[in-house]
Amino acid sequence: MSSIKVECVIKQKNQIGESPVWEEKDSSLLYVDIRGKRVSRWNSLTNKIDSIATENLVGSVVPRQAGGYVIAEGTRFAFVDWAKRSIKSVAPVDKMEKPNTRFNDGKVDPAGRFFAGTMGLDIKPDVTDGALYSLLPDHSVVKQLDKVHLSNGLEWSLDHRIFYYIDSLAFMVEAFDYDIQTGGLSNRRMVYKMEKDECIPDGMCIDTEGKLWVACFDAGRVLRIDPQTGTRLQTVKLPASKTTSCCFGGKDYSDLYVTSACIDLDADALAKQPEAGCTFKVSGLGVKGIPAYSYTG
Repeated sequence: MSSIKVECVIKQKNQIGESPVWEEKDSSLLYVDIRGKRVSRWNSLTNKIDSIATENLVGSVVPRQAGGYVIAEGTRFAFVDWAKRSIKSVAPVDKMEKPNTRFNDGKVDPAGRFFAGTMGLDIKPDVTDGALYSLLPDHSVVKQLDKVHLSNGLEWSLDHRIFYYIDSLAFMVEAFDYDIQTGGLSNRRMVYKMEKDECIPDGMCIDTEGKLWVACFDAGRVLRIDPQTGTRLQTVKLPASKTTSCCFGGKDYSDLYVTSACIDLDADALAKQPEAGCTFKVSGLGVKGIPAYSYTG
């Protein structure tokens, strides 16, 4: 086993860093700062960061096949034209239904649909105002799930038959049978129940062995989970307690990039973890990830 190395590679502090996506064509990491209301691209070769401000809290960003990006922002899906520095609304989700919500984490499925979920702005354990939506290539929106506390990590199995999902305040990773033709979900079940010290499950990604990597908010770690057996295979600790999400990237997708948050940390906590809110690269894991899918609409 090669030795694992954790380094802080993006020093820019995000209030809530989220939604990391590796862009192979220019060796860049794309991510958002939810509270900072910005989408950023960090070029790993030049170490330069380029950002675009968003109007509302921005939960996630994904690449778009036609160029630019799609964001789940506030209560809408929108297209980002990076060259023109412009953001254009594509589809609102029904704000009348649950006014006090915002988009959170999202990801593109293997057929090019953009899945993203919402959460209540006022997080309470008994409030389930969130939902999971998908933006189809024709720009229509389908509600996939409702009665969600805090929609978060999402991923698909390597054979595209299973959809993995995290509703953070359910404190577990769940699975659904997935119909790649229709984007439909069925047969909901639990895959992994969080241990107490693993705190809150947040973003996740998959490796080429079909194992899930789950970032644990408030626990400063990423877990490697076998979704077939429901067992934890590995724990990687990070120097920031509020780890939010992760994705594979770098040369042949062998590095794990992990975003974090510094929100709600007092002066004492910030002094103990000066890299809170930064983005980390974990190398030497001995596993690889797969490239992100792009939205096809």
